[in-house]
Amino acid sequence: MSTAALQTPHLLPQVQPCRCSPAPPWGSPGRREFLWPYWGLQQSQASPCSSLSWYRQPTSSCLQTTSLGSCSTLAPPTHPCLCTSGRQTKRTTQAWSARPWPARWKAGESLKGCLKEALALIPKAQHQETPTFLGATAGMRLLSQKNSSQARDILAAVSRVLGQSTLDFWGAEILAGKDEGAFAWVTINYILGMLIKYSSGEWIQPAEGTLVGALDMGGASTQISFVPGVPILDQSTQVTFRLYGANYSVYTHSYLCYGRDQVLNRLLVGLVQQRSPQALVHHPCYHSGYQTTVPLASLYESPCIHTMVPMNLTQNLTVLGTGNPEACVAVIQELFNFSSCKGQRDCAFDGIYQPPVQGQFYAFSNFYYTFSFLNLTSRQPLGTVNATIREFCQRPWKLVEASYPGQERWLQDYCASGLYILTLLLQGYGFSEDTWPNIKFQKQAGDMDIGWTLGYMLNLTGMIPAEAPAQWRAQSYGIWVAAVVFVVLTLVAILGAVAVQLFWRQD
Repeated sequence: MSTAALQTPHLLPQVQPCRCSPAPPWGSPGRREFLWPYWGLQQSQASPCSSLSWYRQPTSSCLQTTSLGSCSTLAPPTHPCLCTSGRQTKRTTQAWSARPWPARWKAGESLKGCLKEALALIPKAQHQETPTFLGATAGMRLLSQKNSSQARDILAAVSRVLGQSTLDFWGAEILAGKDEGAFAWVTINYILGMLIKYSSGEWIQPAEGTLVGALDMGGASTQISFVPGVPILDQSTQVTFRLYGANYSVYTHSYLCYGRDQVLNRLLVGLVQQRSPQALVHHPCYHSGYQTTVPLASLYESPCIHTMVPMNLTQNLTVLGTGNPEACVAVIQELFNFSSCKGQRDCAFDGIYQPPVQGQFYAFSNFYYTFSFLNLTSRQPLGTVNATIREFCQRPWKLVEASYPGQERWLQDYCASGLYILTLLLQGYGFSEDTWPNIKFQKQAGDMDIGWTLGYMLNLTGMIPAEAPAQWRAQSYGIWVAAVVFVVLTLVAILGAVAVQLFWRQD
């Protein structure tokens, strides 16, 4: 669904990849800049988060891009806007309505601070020539299942702000999970030069075996995308691309409700269902000595929860950590339906078809953030990874707090997140001790953040041609302005329904 249907992309001159020389200054003929504002909602605080990243394309005949900087904002309005360009960080404070947070807070307001920073970089004469796109992912897919009118309202609020800006806003849409995974695959292979390369004076297409797979995990869903070594038998999991004269059949599947935040919520609900009295739960994935209180009603508002709702939702739930990694793995495994794949050769979990994993993989987003915190991004052997995560889970909470000052916001969740990732990759996707070294946990490749947004922009603008460079004809670039800026606004709603309702609830 979309509030405003995306227009058919303008006819753009086809451009070919190249070995780029240093970029000319802003406004020089032939230079093009790319901006990605990244708009999202974080479930943990029920607060919208806006961020954007700048990318540069040095010349009009070159598809190589480099990262220039980023900007992010968090609501409520007491949070500053952090903008980084090179080595300099700038803090700005946004102007907000004095009405109470969050009841009167409007979704589109979250864009204004960083959008202002972005517009300052674009020459005013080019604002009306800057195509602007907005895409939403798993959190909004969840919300549209539970309350489609709220999803439309949120997209309308954001679209209204963008439509009133000086940019050329083309519209908004909610991406299907299949598209989210496929665009991430395009992004990583494009960044790494796996689709086409210039060598010895000619364009060559790397061998298909050099293509890499994409492992993405947000707050509400997780995606796996790769080119398998066997034919894809289930057409619903196949995406076909023709890029630079080559055909690619990509396996991709998105698991809704298997994102980090939704899994943590489902995990706690599962413990509530098993234990009595419900007002007190011992959590094996939390460190011993950790204690927190959670409103019971908040756990059951996510569309990912399908269990019986307790009679008394007004009470608070006290959660005590026990720091037992083996018991934690046991309750995590209960979130998967592995029995549905019994007797099926190519099956991951929940009855979903998946061919055997093939080739190298890049694991990013929450895969990377979790393993980076645990210092496990250096291609450590699987045995070391297992031992490190389990040792961390067994540390007393007081020791963990003392070891990581200033990081209290997520500390209690890294144990569960680490063990969940291991369960998903090994028992879910079918990686083994032999194929584990094929996974790279990275946030960036080629100085660019990995994600679906770059692939999304390339698809909408048609900037990766279907045919090989040798078949291209010279085209006039006289119709191009000195610098063309693309802005891809990505609404990534990694939130449960509780976050959305708190955020959108009226007085």
